[in-house]
Amino acid sequence: MEWGEGVFGAEAAARHYYRKGAAHLSAYEAARLAVMLPRPKYFERVPNSGYLASRASTIVARMRDAELP
Repeated sequence: MEWGEGVFGAEAAARHYYRKGAAHLSAYEAARLAVMLPRPKYFERVPNSGYLASRASTIVARMRDAELP
């Protein structure tokens, strides 16, 4: 998946946006990357999007209730 101009894959996105590997992202940082899909090039141009922050917060809140097999 392309997360921006020339940024391909989750690991590359983590390094591009947060300067660390995907395994070291906080839940909020990982959620922000997830929200960028399916419009990563748009959100790359508007990184302070209120929508992006709001949806990422919602995902993090829902993570607490998720049950893993």
